[in-house]
Amino acid sequence: MTVRRPAPFFLALGAALAGSIGIISALTPEFADRYDLVRGVLPPGLPEAARVVALAFGLALIWLARGLAHRKQRAWQLAVVIVAVAAAAHLVKGLDVEEATVSLLLLAALWRYREQFTAPGDAAVLRPLARVLVALAVVALFVTLREVLVVTKIVENALVLLGILLTFRALYLWFHPLADKGPHTDEEHAQARAVVRDQGRDSLAFFALRRDKRYLFSPSRRTFLAYRVVNGTALVSGDPIGEPEELEELLVEFRRIAHAAGWRVAALGASDELVPLYRRLGFHSVYLGDEAVVRPAEFSLEGRPIRKVRQSVTRLRKAGFTVRTLGVQEVDADLRSEIARVSAEWRGRWPERGFTMTMDALWDYPESVLVLAEDAGGRIGGFLHLVPSPACGGWSLATMRRRRDTPNGLMEFLIVEAISWARGHDVSELSLNFAVFAKALRATRDASLGLRLLRAGLLRFDRFFQLERLHSFNRKFFPVWRPRFVCFERWTDAPLVALAYLHVEQLLTPPGPWVRDEDLAAV
Repeated sequence: MTVRRPAPFFLALGAALAGSIGIISALTPEFADRYDLVRGVLPPGLPEAARVVALAFGLALIWLARGLAHRKQRAWQLAVVIVAVAAAAHLVKGLDVEEATVSLLLLAALWRYREQFTAPGDAAVLRPLARVLVALAVVALFVTLREVLVVTKIVENALVLLGILLTFRALYLWFHPLADKGPHTDEEHAQARAVVRDQGRDSLAFFALRRDKRYLFSPSRRTFLAYRVVNGTALVSGDPIGEPEELEELLVEFRRIAHAAGWRVAALGASDELVPLYRRLGFHSVYLGDEAVVRPAEFSLEGRPIRKVRQSVTRLRKAGFTVRTLGVQEVDADLRSEIARVSAEWRGRWPERGFTMTMDALWDYPESVLVLAEDAGGRIGGFLHLVPSPACGGWSLATMRRRRDTPNGLMEFLIVEAISWARGHDVSELSLNFAVFAKALRATRDASLGLRLLRAGLLRFDRFFQLERLHSFNRKFFPVWRPRFVCFERWTDAPLVALAYLHVEQLLTPPGPWVRDEDLAAV
């Protein structure tokens, strides 16, 4: 599918071009005859000041280009002012008619297509923006009256620095993207739960029911997608769920809504089956990692390759550990408290991570199951939280926790017991975890240079993200690796989509006392 470029895209390119021309013009000498003419007419110092303005506004236009490409009203408003002033500055600094003409042509084009800049700004920022502008005016007044007030050079420099910081703060508030409306309603959640129950064929489907996701339904209400907006990026969580013939229309409508709000669009954890649809809609797809899936009917502890897992299971059984599986609705208050203590001990000060393949609660989802490991005294040593993929008869691991004083191998013991439970209940597949960049982590010396370099980088920062440890844990069970992708509209969106992904998965949040410690309501 060929995506037609709208006028704002070309106006953004024009703004970047005009800005570049302004920068080059400000940094190169003027024509001597023109410069002498303006110096003879204008007050002393004004041409030099205009040169600084042309340089600053050239940089501003390049910076504004992205906002123009996203149809933002406030980017258009500021661009009109900057282009008009820049045109005047080019004339004042050296009678640069050519540069001024470029600016005036851009100004005319901006005005001609003004109705296409429809993405509104966030009205909630106007009050804090007014406070910042008042503070900026006060700083500007002090700088202007510095000679009368007899301020020192240090104070003057501090005021200039404060003015710069306040300017950036004002621009940040002015361009703050339109915020999402907030969490879904109870009615929407009930409808989404019904669709997941009837149509949830993908192992990530149940995770769409997290409380921090919003929904967009098809007109029939039989199909929906879950998403969250992070710093102007609308992140679709997993694949849309529902009728296959409604998926394309739903994605097109979601993109229309997102563009109207000035959001960029990306899909996290898209399946291999849906990537062709995203590409047909003009998206780019990039491999994100692999989901580890075990087939319970085919799993066995026999053989040398899996001997370490077998030894862990044997050791835990000899130590008196047993396992029981309960529906979460069967857990009483005392057991809930003990499970919450296990989770708090395991997490410590680290934030609760996850978005695409982790639940945000235990007790709100009665369909889910807990697999509990108990020592000889009946004390909970660890647990797994499993959620269903109802339409395909599978289950997915949402959370795993253990006490820090339990024997090594407890998690392997729990996984094996969970697989045994799944086999006894005719479960078709058990999805364990999602390993980011698993292909790179499996790279050998024969792999491409790019994969080997990526693997080296991932290992270097593994103590922060623990990607290799999770991948190694998954490999113990010889799973089927199911690739997952991130899809986005433009390559220029990739850095901001990556930051939004790290933010929403809580991979950018360091440990600290600000970490929430709610009931395992927030596992």
